[in-house]
Amino acid sequence: MKLRSVLFIGFLLLVTKVFAQVPQLTDRAQISLLTCAAGDELYYSFGHTALRVQDPVLGIDVVYNYGTFDFNRPNFYLNFVKGKLVYSLSRRSFDAFLYDYELERRWVKEQILDLDLEEKNGMLAYLENNYLPQNRDYLYDPLWHNCSSITGDILKDLYGDAIVFDGSHLEKRYTFRQLVRQHLDINSWGAFGIDVAFGSVVDRKATVREHMFLPYYTMSQMRNTTKNGKPLLQRERTVLDYAEHVSNSYFPLSPLFWFTLLLIFTATITYFDYKHKSRSRWLDFSLLLLTGHVGTILFLLWVATDHTSTPYNFNLLWAFPLNLVVGFVLIFQPKLPSWSITYFWFLLVLFAILILLWVLKIQVFSPVIIPIMLTLGIRYAFGIKMARP
Repeated sequence: MKLRSVLFIGFLLLVTKVFAQVPQLTDRAQISLLTCAAGDELYYSFGHTALRVQDPVLGIDVVYNYGTFDFNRPNFYLNFVKGKLVYSLSRRSFDAFLYDYELERRWVKEQILDLDLEEKNGMLAYLENNYLPQNRDYLYDPLWHNCSSITGDILKDLYGDAIVFDGSHLEKRYTFRQLVRQHLDINSWGAFGIDVAFGSVVDRKATVREHMFLPYYTMSQMRNTTKNGKPLLQRERTVLDYAEHVSNSYFPLSPLFWFTLLLIFTATITYFDYKHKSRSRWLDFSLLLLTGHVGTILFLLWVATDHTSTPYNFNLLWAFPLNLVVGFVLIFQPKLPSWSITYFWFLLVLFAILILLWVLKIQVFSPVIIPIMLTLGIRYAFGIKMARP
């Protein structure tokens, strides 16, 4: 019993020491949610969310930002690939935070929360506790645990069932893939890469709260959230008033343009192969090597990483990993072996399965893969013809 008492007293002293360092806000204090516009770079495409605490009496005006990461952290890129990317809560002055968005001409909107003084001090204590060195790092997930979705977590942690996220403002509930596509040009390399890397797990409808992984939806949700039956927001205002960034895509640089060129090029080479009764081994090797590499990466993202958005990825049906091996085998064969007929038919059947999954919306694929599949289909069909005795 004495040991328990000592430990309990020690714990109380530690807690008292920690929270004694947190200033007690005055009646003029405000806590607000900041929503920042999307930018031109891929990692800025979805906007940003942060929390602001200000008290003019105490001279406090700081921003708590859960979207901080460090490229120089050990094994940063390896952890990114493995799905173990660590983000941190940072704290900086409001002016310093705002400077970046002023420089990039991105709008910033502020929503002031309707909290009493005790609740404001409670939230500040919560944020300061999260900012402690041992607490500030967290395992980032782009769809389920990021700087924006954490807003809902904080509100639920502090106020529990008193917080109600009303979803009546949503026109409909979107899938995660649809939500991501709302912020990207579907015919861009970034969107294509994301679409291919995402598995079928992102093609389920997100819950009302899960929509909050996107800052724009979090801002909208705050207008439709209540605490103890009353609106959570006191008021909102625009801090920086700039127009929404519009990405200007250039078609000749887009994936659809290049994959269409590949399709035309492949169809042309295949026509001459047919006319001359020959086979361009280098073309088959290149296509099999490329799709095999892509498929191997997708398979590893599915089974060998902690990414939550990449499992059950049926892009493997066109980017088949075994192509990597078959490509090296066939490059040294002057004539296609008889077993290649079965293999090419098998790949075409996989295409048919992919189309069925697409129609049934078990997984939605990027339309940019259509010219890729046509390119591959032409060579697979030609390979079947050439391998026949």
